[in-house]
Amino acid sequence: MAEYDFSGKVAFVTGAAHGQGESHAVNYAKNGADVVAVDLNRNKETVPYDLGTADELEATAEAVREHGQEALTVEADVSDEAQVEAAVEAAIDEFGKIDILANNAGIESFSEAVELDERMWDELLDTNLKGIWLCAKHVGQHFIERGDGGKIVNTASVSGMTGIPLGNAHYVASKHGVIGLTKTLALELAEYDVNVNAVAPGGIDTPMVTGLIEAYGEEVLGESQELSGPWNIFDEEGMQDSQSITDAYLWLSSDAARYVTGITIPVDAGFTAK
Repeated sequence: MAEYDFSGKVAFVTGAAHGQGESHAVNYAKNGADVVAVDLNRNKETVPYDLGTADELEATAEAVREHGQEALTVEADVSDEAQVEAAVEAAIDEFGKIDILANNAGIESFSEAVELDERMWDELLDTNLKGIWLCAKHVGQHFIERGDGGKIVNTASVSGMTGIPLGNAHYVASKHGVIGLTKTLALELAEYDVNVNAVAPGGIDTPMVTGLIEAYGEEVLGESQELSGPWNIFDEEGMQDSQSITDAYLWLSSDAARYVTGITIPVDAGFTAK
């Protein structure tokens, strides 16, 4: 793993209680950043697996502190503008600024498009797309007012780059939206020296994926994979770990990616190459 210098930087990480968000938060700290760790800390009605908890969020914060960095935990629903605005204000009150937005929070559920319940559609799109926009809106306003640039990295998905059959229509729509939003934000914020990019994970071994397998059964996800092709061209049975996504996040958040903006990087073990 490459090393970066985020000394004096503050990273605002959503979905930080576990999975990819936890990995991002801890690795920003390993490389010198203080961290604002944000999560919902409760389940959602249409999501069939357990989301992050307050205890898990505090464990992320403790891991950040073990690397000698400061951590602030904030409970917030990224789909609620008032809560997002309050979370950003809390971060600025605590640290005086935000330098990096790791826009990671997201959920998934399964239902074929013609059978999809409207509540399931709304809850997922509100979190995965509206939430990305709301966080970018309020952190972006801070970047503009502060006048010192900034970095935004959004979590997209390979599902935002292709169609995925059998129960992913709403998720696919949300992630296509994230990629389009990323491009437009990059163009709008360029004059303020803000880089906006996205990372598109493939199949990642996280509580979300394991929770989906437990909820729907391996045969359902397996059938979807069979139709769309193996997630990992190196190992059809294996998934990536969160660190593979974090490595892309760190690079896009660093000065090494100064002239990279408006792109989506697939970190997908070759899935989108097929």
